[in-house]
Amino acid sequence: MRITTWNVNGIRNPFGYQPWRDQRTFNGMFDILEADIVVMQELKIQRKDLTDDMVLVPGWDCYYSLPKHKKGYSGVAIYTRQSVCAPIRAEEGLIGVLCPPNSSCQYRELPEEQQIGGYLTEKQISGLIPASIMDDSKKIDAGALDAEGRCVILEFPAFVLFGVYSPANSNGMREDFRYAFLTALDTRIRNLHAMGKRVILTGDLNVSRSEIETANAEEDMRKSNISHEDYISTPNRRVFNQLVEGGPVAGDRDPGREKPILWDICREFHPNRKGMYTHWEQKINARPGNYGSRIDYILCSIGMKTWFREANIQEGLMGSDHCPVYAVFKDIVEDSSELVSLLDMMNPPGMFKGGARQWDYNTKEIPAFSCRLLPEFKKRRNIKDMFSRKPSLAKVESAAESGDDASKTLPQSLMEPSSNVSTQSSFAAQNESQKTASLTSSPERTEKQPRTDKKRQASSSSPLQTVKRSKSKTTSTPPTPPVKGQQSLRGFFKPKTAAKPTENPPEGDLAETLAEVKKDSTTPIASQSSHVQTKASTHIHIASGDEQPSDQGVTTEKPGNSDLTKECDDPESPTIFDPIVSKESWDRLFAKPAAPRCESHHEPCMRLQSKKKGFNLGREFWMCARPISPSGNKERGTQWRCTTFIWASDWQGANDGSRIERVEAWDWTRDGVRNGAESRP
Repeated sequence: MRITTWNVNGIRNPFGYQPWRDQRTFNGMFDILEADIVVMQELKIQRKDLTDDMVLVPGWDCYYSLPKHKKGYSGVAIYTRQSVCAPIRAEEGLIGVLCPPNSSCQYRELPEEQQIGGYLTEKQISGLIPASIMDDSKKIDAGALDAEGRCVILEFPAFVLFGVYSPANSNGMREDFRYAFLTALDTRIRNLHAMGKRVILTGDLNVSRSEIETANAEEDMRKSNISHEDYISTPNRRVFNQLVEGGPVAGDRDPGREKPILWDICREFHPNRKGMYTHWEQKINARPGNYGSRIDYILCSIGMKTWFREANIQEGLMGSDHCPVYAVFKDIVEDSSELVSLLDMMNPPGMFKGGARQWDYNTKEIPAFSCRLLPEFKKRRNIKDMFSRKPSLAKVESAAESGDDASKTLPQSLMEPSSNVSTQSSFAAQNESQKTASLTSSPERTEKQPRTDKKRQASSSSPLQTVKRSKSKTTSTPPTPPVKGQQSLRGFFKPKTAAKPTENPPEGDLAETLAEVKKDSTTPIASQSSHVQTKASTHIHIASGDEQPSDQGVTTEKPGNSDLTKECDDPESPTIFDPIVSKESWDRLFAKPAAPRCESHHEPCMRLQSKKKGFNLGREFWMCARPISPSGNKERGTQWRCTTFIWASDWQGANDGSRIERVEAWDWTRDGVRNGAESRP
């Protein structure tokens, strides 16, 4: 049996990469991972985003914990393969203050046979933050720790499985919340251990154990001017190291944490391996140079260390800023000095015996927390049931008999709807022809004859009232007038077409005016220009001076050195825009400036934005687009990122990117240290 943990950075994010994009199914993903238990973190979805392909995965059960208030934030899920393992209990949250689905009773208040156990006491909850730093502003609500969708707990007969996504402190504002979460996790695990239950802890814990787990550990200690003892004694790291066997702890252990509980499986299989990182910063493209940290773990109780035969990371699998971490169990494990099949201990008692299945898996036995039991996914009908379930013969015969009786009692007019409709349509056509004939008759006859139209009585042959029919589609409808105004943005780029000539000749003053204009068009241009200007009010400026006057009453003038002016006698004529010129103008207006080129590789730089607090917060800058080096430093003359750095406000480069400006800039580092370096694009 194989267990895998992976921070996917969005549950559908891996499907944009190979090898996941070929199938784009969770079943296919789990087959590639070759896992039987998959723990995912940072799902970034809400409950309304759950779909059939996520929940109803063939052969798998799933358990989701999603944030209650922050939508599309964090989230943890555990998938279990039905043919290998079946949990007997499931819940979400560390404290146990949440309620199971369709229940108002908290997990910690359920009957003892339905609890996983190990819940924090009131005294332990009040001590999540040390009294030395406790004040009114730093009080932690126990419900808030469980409300962000950061923990799913499954209990098997063999052990209790934790799937955890520990909070980070990226903005520097949640250090107290982060410490309280890790303290609650440590306390819950120790309580379960005291009850005699084994524990496996998996997930993204957002904390590294020592310097070997982080590429920039030495740099951080140098910049912070701290020693090794100070580095391993930071509050979060100290709590974690006291939980894990072999974790470095400076000084005496804290009260209640005298003994370690868990064993770091992956590190113990590779004790001296350097660069075994599971997370890389995407903003600096640190993964190609393996400049990262190990913050994803699979930990087990110390008494289970002989249960595993292999553990490693899968840094070659893309799809997130983290990589999967896995551990493989042995088929036969030791339990109470006896060799037992692992399958016997991973399923309800009696389902497996000696590694052989005794009865098939039944979905009715899954815990209430399973997503398959959510109202939107429960009681789904299979399309095969529509063809396999047939009504009884008695119902069919009774329906047939009732249908025969109804056919005998119905009138003939309703039994033949097609003939009835044709009769009504012919009657309507005859009635319309009579009305048309009466309207086209002479007016004298219409005045002499009084109106004798009366309401036609219903046909006596039909005892029921005829069904009201809609009007025939052949009735003429008045044409809809054309809609004025611009209907789409395309009209802005298309020149208007000339108006069609009217069929009826103009009359009155309009005819005389047109005749006069036509007569003037045969005269020389110089003699008619002043006359046409009095009648035309719209001037169309054209770019070139080679246009010839047309026979539409248009005159061209050349007043001095000004542009040529084309005048039209139609006062409604609009200005004509060249669509190509308009498109080029808009392109130039919204075109982005060309990126500068780095001085070492002569490649286009990438544009980033400063998010570190200070007077440069929000400013954009250019820097080399190459990955950061394994040392984390910028290097000249190598394949890694060079020292090029330019503020976007200082870059005034040409469109071809060939012009080089020398600007004063500060070398950009992870902590914003000013090195006073000069760089060129």
